[in-house]
Formats: sequence, structure tokens, C-alpha cells
Amino acid sequence: MVTKAGIKTPKDAIAFSREKGCLMVDLKFVDLPGLWQHFSIPAGELNEELFAEGIGFDGSSIRGFQKIHESDMLLFPDPTTAIVDPALEVPTLSLICNVRDPVTGQPYSRDPRYIAQKAEAHLKASGIADASYWGPELEHFIFSSIRFDQTSHSGYYYVDSIAGIWNSGNGEGQNLGYRPRSKEGYFPVPPTDKFQDLRSRIALKMIESGIDIEVHHHEVATAGQAEFDMRYDTLTRMADKVMLFKYIVKNMAVKHGFTATFMPKPLFQDNGSGMHVHQSLWKNGKNLFFDKKGYALLSQTAKLYIGGLLTHSPALLALCAPTTNSYRRLVPGYEAPINLVYSQRNRSAAVRIPMYSSNPTAKRLEYRPPDGSCNPYLAFSALLMAGLDGIRKEMDPGEPMDKDVYELEPHEAALVKSTPGSLGEVLEALEKNHKFLLEGGVFTPDVLETWVSYKQKNEVDAIALRPHPYEFHLYFDV
Repeated sequence: MVTKAGIKTPKDAIAFSREKGCLMVDLKFVDLPGLWQHFSIPAGELNEELFAEGIGFDGSSIRGFQKIHESDMLLFPDPTTAIVDPALEVPTLSLICNVRDPVTGQPYSRDPRYIAQKAEAHLKASGIADASYWGPELEHFIFSSIRFDQTSHSGYYYVDSIAGIWNSGNGEGQNLGYRPRSKEGYFPVPPTDKFQDLRSRIALKMIESGIDIEVHHHEVATAGQAEFDMRYDTLTRMADKVMLFKYIVKNMAVKHGFTATFMPKPLFQDNGSGMHVHQSLWKNGKNLFFDKKGYALLSQTAKLYIGGLLTHSPALLALCAPTTNSYRRLVPGYEAPINLVYSQRNRSAAVRIPMYSSNPTAKRLEYRPPDGSCNPYLAFSALLMAGLDGIRKEMDPGEPMDKDVYELEPHEAALVKSTPGSLGEVLEALEKNHKFLLEGGVFTPDVLETWVSYKQKNEVDAIALRPHPYEFHLYFDV
């Protein structure tokens, strides 16, 4: 029997597929903005040559990839990612792939997974550490239905949820009540928490697929906001797991008659969904972030890493909170981490130091501004590069902020820097400050130029051109 843990070679993956009775093989890869793409082949076509020679696809049809006159690209499956696809009825082997250029034979510069692999190699080459560990918390909503449209003469969205507090007065059919009030979804038991069983089914499906789940719960907002915490892993593997995590959540929600979204701020006047990213550096099996004499048990290395994160935050957010909707979430209130400070418990700080354990192996920092709209391969790589830059250049993060930032005196509050307020601002920050990302060839200029151009044209400009529904409330009678 080939166990998932034992799959290391193409031969192992092929044996695993046969053992599980797979009839199809699904080849998955990620586009530049961060969505999985795929196509499938019959299981009989799975052989060792596929892993060695790759399989072709049209790169011009993938966002952020090739132009039409240079469209041919190759996918190379990674045998270590082999699992039975958790969402499909037909037994299907799922493989995550790397992208290569068929002309040069080299890894493709805009393949996000390759960027993550380069980031890990750069870390080892730096001599600072030999491993980094990552543990993102992906908040999301599970809704009952969603409608949206935009035409030349209309534009609207309508979200609904059996758990939305706005349905307390709904007279259509039987209304049993029990819904979390706005900002009070953390942590009522069923029947107020209507999604306990669904989240448990999702968690079990994740565990079956190789994702170690530590906890799941309802989050702060009404209407089915949820969170699952994954056990930490190395950078590329954790980015793989984030993609698989979102795939399972979305498909399990649809299977049970719901729809899930990782959109940062789908509800007005309630908490948004973030992706708090726990991270630490290790060398020779030792956690470099721990010091029993340091503030919050943090080492000087960890503090300098924090200095890098805070210094580079405006540019980092172009990759870590990369949508116009991200900046509906990153506003004062709603527990939004908009303050560019660090603290051992303060959840309004951009960097929080969890204090649940004094065990040296558990010491880590949590960077809170990112959200689930990001491409995890790019976001984790960028965070690592910023932290390493902070260590190399000894970026002092200053004193910690253990006070409630919203209760500071005006002269104190004036000294606290905040995250930028729009996608346009962070894209501009990335254009001005990106040399730290280019170190070691981890990111390349073509990746960043393509990213900024895509985001500016397809998101910033696209939103700016369209009338907003609330503008009619404000201005129709002018």
C-alpha cells in the first residue's frame, strides 16, 4: 500500500492512483492573481514520461501569463502533491503542477509556485535560517445565496444567509430565530451557530486530503463567518494547502446548498475576513524567534524581522491585500489591523505576538493585514523577503504598542502609522519599493510589472469607472 506520506516519486504517484482506483487525473496550477486552473486526462495516460516531459497548455488564456504569439507552455506534475481529489464524484487523482517554458526548458518566471520555491531556496542561501514555517488563518463566509450584476444602466449585489441577523423579521415560512447578532458570532453554540456540522464535514474532508486542522469555529460576523486553523508547514507546501483549503471549502459549501467566499468585506458594518499569517524562522532545528528574556519571548532576530514587515507594509499589501475590496476591511474598527505597530496581544496591531504558550517551539509572530483574496505563493514569499530584509538591514521596529490604539491621546495617536487606504496606493508603494523582493532573483521585474499593470487596469480603473449604488443615494437629487 502506498500511503500519502510515502508519495515521493512519479512511480509512487502512479501506484497510488491505481491503488485508489482513480479513473481520471486532474492537473492543477495557479494563475498570477491566485486562482487554481486545471484540466484532466484519463488515468491510463498517467506515466513517468508525463512527469519528465510535461504536458502542453495554452498560456495566453491564463491571467498574467503569456501573450498569444508565445502561448505554448508546459505543466510538470509534482508527485509529492498527489491526493484523491476531495470534491469530485469520479475517482480522480489530483496533482499540483509547476510551469515551464517549452523553448528554454526553464521554470516560468510568472509561475507563482516557482516564486515560492525560489523564496525557500533564497532563505537557505542567506545563511540566516534553513526553514520557515507558516500558519495562515483563513476567515470566510458561508452564505445561502448571492446575486450580483453590473450593466451600463444598473448595478447591484444581494447577499443572503439563513444565519444573517437581518432575517430575524423574515415572515416567509417558519422563522426559528437563533442568529448571531452583528459582531457577536464569536463563539455561540448551536442552534445559533448553524454551521457546526458543515464546518466539521469540511474539516474532516481537509484532514482526509492531508491538511492538518487544529480548530474550527464561527467567527465574529453574523451570517456564517467561519475560520479553520491549519497546523504550520513550510512555505510552498503551506501555499499548496491554502489553495486546497479554499477548493474544499467552496466545493463542500456548494454540495450542501450554500456558497462560500473569501472576499475580504462582503458585508457592510460587520467584521471582514482576513488571513492572519503566523510565521517563524528556524535553523538546525532551533526556533530563531524565541528568547526567554525578550519582550513577549521574542528574540532580536524576530524583532528585526518585524521591522522589515512594518517598514515594507505599504508595498507588501499590494501582494497580501491585493483587491479594492481589501480596503473596505482595512478601516478603523471591526478589529481591523491597520496600525503599523507590534504588540503581544493587541489585535489592532499589524503584528501580534501570540502568548498562548511559553514553549520555544511555539514562538512566532502573526502578520494580520493579509486577506484570503491574495495569491498565497506570492504573499508568503513577499513576507519572507521583507522579514529577511529587516534582519539584514537591522530595521528596528521601535517599542511595542500594548495600549488600545483607539484610546490613545491625540499626540500619541499621531505617531502611529497606518496601512494605506486603497489598492491604488499600495500598488504605487510597490512600484516605488520593491528592491527587497528582487533579492536572489526571487521575484523578477516582469512579475511585478505584470502584477501592477493587471491590478491597475482590471481592478482599480475598472472600479473607478463604474457608478456605485450608494452614489445614487448621495447625488441623484443634485
